[in-house]
Amino acid sequence: MLELLRITKTTSALLGIVTTALLCFNCKQATQEEVRLRHANGYARQDWQMDSIYRRLHLKDTANDLEWKCAISPHDNYRFAGKLYYESLRGINAPTIILVGVAHRARNYGLQDKIIFGTFTEWESPYGGIKVSDLNKEIISKMPQKDFIVHDSMQIIEHSLEAIIPFLHRKNRKAEIVPILVPYINYEGIDSISTHLTTVLDGIMKERNWRYGKDLAVVISNDAVHYGDLEWGGNTNMAPMGTDPAGTEKARQMDREIIGNCLTGELTLDKVRQFTEYTVKKEDYKEYKWVWCGRYSVPFGLSFANKLSLMETGKPLKGTFLGYQTSIDHPLIEVEDLGMPVTALSTNRHWVAYVSEVYE
Repeated sequence: MLELLRITKTTSALLGIVTTALLCFNCKQATQEEVRLRHANGYARQDWQMDSIYRRLHLKDTANDLEWKCAISPHDNYRFAGKLYYESLRGINAPTIILVGVAHRARNYGLQDKIIFGTFTEWESPYGGIKVSDLNKEIISKMPQKDFIVHDSMQIIEHSLEAIIPFLHRKNRKAEIVPILVPYINYEGIDSISTHLTTVLDGIMKERNWRYGKDLAVVISNDAVHYGDLEWGGNTNMAPMGTDPAGTEKARQMDREIIGNCLTGELTLDKVRQFTEYTVKKEDYKEYKWVWCGRYSVPFGLSFANKLSLMETGKPLKGTFLGYQTSIDHPLIEVEDLGMPVTALSTNRHWVAYVSEVYE
């Protein structure tokens, strides 16, 4: 009987140890699953890579009292657009940042007409993990369910926000983010969902006594025109104006027209609507008219950011143009020796453009 009792106690103890180990393992797994790991190869994964990018571009983060409310930043390889990342983000000093990104591969999951949140509590960055603000859960709990979907798989494979995070986190190690992706959405959907998001966030900010620009800012991810007739996938020709110098300049002028008419100066609903008319086909909003990959993130982000300003102060945002570049019109820095591969051409037959625009 005593021997049986000893065996029973031993077995119970072993089961307890195994159970505890399994619970700890499961806790560890859950914690790992809450972190959105770096996915793309073309951006900085280590702090020394960012240090090298800064040196090669002659950049320096300095203390400043700028309180930009919103900015449009590139998301292409740092070789091509590194300087404009810095220009766009140097005045974003709020500790909480709403990131509005592109959903490049939304078609893979059949995602459309709803903005996309994730459940991650942290995104990996060269400086450890950048925290996902608790604002993320609060917004999800208060938004109309028809307006959004929670889709971690889409957030995992999307690079347009991953590109921006190292610049923000380098400057402020205590920064927190709310990552939102914008797939195919027509203008009516953009207007409606952005209004609902603004109403929710305005209420939260008032409860927390937050000020727009000081406590919270918005960063919109975008690359401007993708142009050329070579290596765009299949036999795709994205050079309606030709690839000779005259055609290339016409394409740049079209970009500058969009920037001047839609993004710069006092923001209005008409400017947001006009942007969608420039970039998506009227008969099918899922098809490009002019190939900006931010054809949904830009109008959604600006509509939301502007409505937030109107709710807080009664005044619209005012856009200031800081710069426009293409991957073929300025000296390019070396990045491949830093372990950051470049997979795209930069010639008259294949180039991408970038804009830096900020809002106060």
